[in-house]
Amino acid sequence: MANSTTERSKTATGETAGAMAVLAPALGWLIPGAGHMIQKRWIRGALLFISIVTLFLLGLAMQGRIYRANGGDILDMLGFVGNIGAGGLYLLALANDWGQGAIAFATADYGTKFMIVAGLLNFIAVADAYHIAIGKKQ
Repeated sequence: MANSTTERSKTATGETAGAMAVLAPALGWLIPGAGHMIQKRWIRGALLFISIVTLFLLGLAMQGRIYRANGGDILDMLGFVGNIGAGGLYLLALANDWGQGAIAFATADYGTKFMIVAGLLNFIAVADAYHIAIGKKQ
């Protein structure tokens, strides 16, 4: 009897952890830091949100370039992977045609790198949220 109760509680916990393992990374990709916030990691989520959004907005302010999916060049494809990591910020920038100008100044090149780093940092945050959700990380 005790065995069946233990098995039921493990199954219930596994199902909850399974749902969180999908929801936390998906939400964390779309809104930076949200994957941590839904797991009640408020400070980490807020720090990630502030860092990623600030990097992305500074990159836009410096007239950095937003890469599109079919760049053709290998560096353009890598830039696209970095940009898409920013999730909702990338989608917002595409919808408003931000970051489409030619890079004419050195600051614009720095801005491009800022936005790519924001996306890569968000990828790391998504992986961290996933590891917290599955219980690999405390």
